[in-house]
Amino acid sequence: MTKHEKIAVSRRSFLVGSLATGTLTMGYALMGGPLGIREAMAEGSFSPNIWFEMDGDGMVVVNITKAEMGQHVGTPLAQALAEELEVPWENVSIKYVSTAPEYGLFVTGGSWSVNWTFDQLSRAGAAGRIALMEGAVKQWGVPLAELTAENGMVMHAKSGRKISYGDLVKSGVTARNFSEEELGAIALKDPAKRKLVGKSVGALDIPGKTNGSAKFGIDVFVEGMVYGTPKVPPVRHGAKVTAVDESAAKKVAGYQGHVVIEDPTNTTTGWVVALADSYPQAIKVRDALKVTYDLGPNTQVSSATIMAEAEKLQKSAEGAQLFVKDGDSAKAMKGSKVTHEATYTTQLNIHAPLEPMNATVEVKDDVYHIHAGNQFQTLALGLVPAVLQIDPSQVVVHQYHLGGGFGRRLESDYILVAAMTAKAAGKPVKLIYSREADTTMDFSRTITHQVVRGGATDGKMDAMEQSVVSAWATSRQAPAFLADSVDKKGKVDPFSINGSDHWYTIPNQTVTTIMSPQAQSATPSGQLRSVAPGWTFWAVECFLDEMAHKAGKDPLAFKLDMLDATGKNAGTAPNSVGGAKRLANVLKVAAEKGGYGKDMGDGVGIGLAAVSAQERNSPTWTACAAQVKVDKATGDFRIQKLTLVIDVGTAVNPSGVEAQVQGGALWGTSLATKEVATMENGAIQQDNYDTYTPLRMEDIPEIDVTVLSTGHYPAGAGEPGVTVTAPAIANAIFAASGARVRDLPITPEKVKAAMG
Repeated sequence: MTKHEKIAVSRRSFLVGSLATGTLTMGYALMGGPLGIREAMAEGSFSPNIWFEMDGDGMVVVNITKAEMGQHVGTPLAQALAEELEVPWENVSIKYVSTAPEYGLFVTGGSWSVNWTFDQLSRAGAAGRIALMEGAVKQWGVPLAELTAENGMVMHAKSGRKISYGDLVKSGVTARNFSEEELGAIALKDPAKRKLVGKSVGALDIPGKTNGSAKFGIDVFVEGMVYGTPKVPPVRHGAKVTAVDESAAKKVAGYQGHVVIEDPTNTTTGWVVALADSYPQAIKVRDALKVTYDLGPNTQVSSATIMAEAEKLQKSAEGAQLFVKDGDSAKAMKGSKVTHEATYTTQLNIHAPLEPMNATVEVKDDVYHIHAGNQFQTLALGLVPAVLQIDPSQVVVHQYHLGGGFGRRLESDYILVAAMTAKAAGKPVKLIYSREADTTMDFSRTITHQVVRGGATDGKMDAMEQSVVSAWATSRQAPAFLADSVDKKGKVDPFSINGSDHWYTIPNQTVTTIMSPQAQSATPSGQLRSVAPGWTFWAVECFLDEMAHKAGKDPLAFKLDMLDATGKNAGTAPNSVGGAKRLANVLKVAAEKGGYGKDMGDGVGIGLAAVSAQERNSPTWTACAAQVKVDKATGDFRIQKLTLVIDVGTAVNPSGVEAQVQGGALWGTSLATKEVATMENGAIQQDNYDTYTPLRMEDIPEIDVTVLSTGHYPAGAGEPGVTVTAPAIANAIFAASGARVRDLPITPEKVKAAMG
């Protein structure tokens, strides 16, 4: 790839055309000024092959801008395009493309991928079908309305003629410009007539992963590269390198020097990268380097001091910003017959993906080519030029499969460090974090402290207040995504508080969010799979269960009464049609399938929870019935079964959705019952899988997943299975034993203490 030309973009239009004999290309053409499509082609101001390409054999390659990290995201996206293009599925393959201006935003997270791109890729396929049919019109001289397309063929019923897409491509397809308005006007298929969307097909990325041809970032090799690995300071954040003694390191075979990282973004502090001819040699160099530090301001910070500060902030409300303000909750609660208050907390959690962070950077023709698995390439495209003081056109990120993401690879730290090291070393660098560096320097899930208050009268909620103290990952990572508070008096990080704006109808509700300075400084947080709903729904769903018991009502009936889809909870097109009624439906189905209300025997309880995924404007209606057995003498518990029901609107690939929910439920169970990291003296104490201990095979419960495809617009499936499990498990433990645990992770010791 050569250096990108600078383009003055005035609008996007859609190009279908044949730039070279034998290949059909599809994509958005970036139009410079008043130029038309043909002039733009002559000027070279766009790149072809944006969404798909088709060869003379009718074989289709769909270009994917989303990151593949085990969720098989390319398959449903290809299904959407192939459905409207009308090609045989066996003719379809996918390619994960490198960054280029034509593609726009590169980000994979938030359960957004299918939701954001289904319509776009469907229309890309439909436009391609139309262009191919117009090619047949030109050949046959018949009206377009008399033609049909199916299974890679264009047919004219009146004359009995038909021609394959491949033959049309071979003959050349005239360039066709679709404006955004024309694209939007294309009538897509009636869902009842779909052949691929809604069908469980095998993931297209699996063959490459099983035969070894699929490439991950760790697999990259470029000519002349050296290996680098970071020597990290004894505190998570805030250290500064004051001196480096390399005398012993010079004696290590393969030594290629070292680079002190001076990161102007302050993403990494106090790092030195050791360089050598091989990775094992780089590890030896790292260990031989003697580095002196100023350890900075966080040496006395611990998990306990962060939580203590959060509790203090709760009491003072210092820095509180409004996220939800409906009615007057304080006034309403004074008139409630039943009131309740509870505090919910979560501890530090680590991403710990199996493939450690890595990036390879080489410079060719003044362009920095970055080879890495990443979830937010657009962020890297902004940060790397700023850090290196180069033009944005001099950076390209090449996509690779991710050996685990979970939100960790939304960060650009490893890319920035690799790029700075390559620039300083003057040669290609392959940077690999050790497992210990990867774990102790993770952008962890923040410690959170939540206080929830509520009032009810005659079995119905009058008011609810929720206050959340946490680190704000967005403030550090991408401050442009901060939002105005409800009263416009400050900024909030929506990704630290989403989920508190739930779909239950409570006439008076107040939600505030407070940034924790200690957590923000000492434990720079990131977005861990499920993001804020991993703690906000934990509090909401447990608290409503508690309120139900205090109000003398069954928790299921209590929640269903509030899921009435009135007012703001009625839902809107396209994402939330049906509103809270759809959440009520999955909750009822989960309760029935999970055996809620049945006598399960002594020490066995079933708990319920219902969530709407990460963001209110793109809900995925999900419910869980957890069946848990508790030993009342010891507090030991066993999660016997998780019954999950999810309404994704349209399940593009139902088996893929089911797999996502299964994986999410296990991830959520791990966070709920096993995983915890701790900070002491400014340092994360766990550094590998022996001390940071996710769920093991022996702990896995039976999982029953029901996927409801209700015909509405597709929603995401990656995260709601995570958020719904912890509160369902906690509510089940209470049902089984009377023990109410409000701190994650739930342990036998906490259960026993809660039983008194």
